Amino acid sequence: MATKAKKNPRLASGRKRARQNVKLNAANTSLRSKYRTVVKNVEKAVLSGDKVKATELFAKMQAVVDSIADKGIFHKNKAARDKSRLSAKVKALATAA
Repeated sequence: MATKAKKNPRLASGRKRARQNVKLNAANTSLRSKYRTVVKNVEKAVLSGDKVKATELFAKMQAVVDSIADKGIFHKNKAARDKSRLSAKVKALATAA
């Protein structure tokens, strides 16, 4: 299946918008990746059973998740859900040992 080639905008404002979109997309992609990485790091620490590291990473994760949710990269409810679930895991780890 052949994909359609993107048409270049004719108007100057359209060309500028296309340039801006490339920059914005790169910035958003970077932030999305950062969000997922900090969440994954906390989950790894919880799975390894290292409660000190998990607690430390969770504190850092909260700040990153909140700032990215404020920018609108992820919905605020998703950020709250992720924080809540990880908080429960970290607390369970702390009470288990």
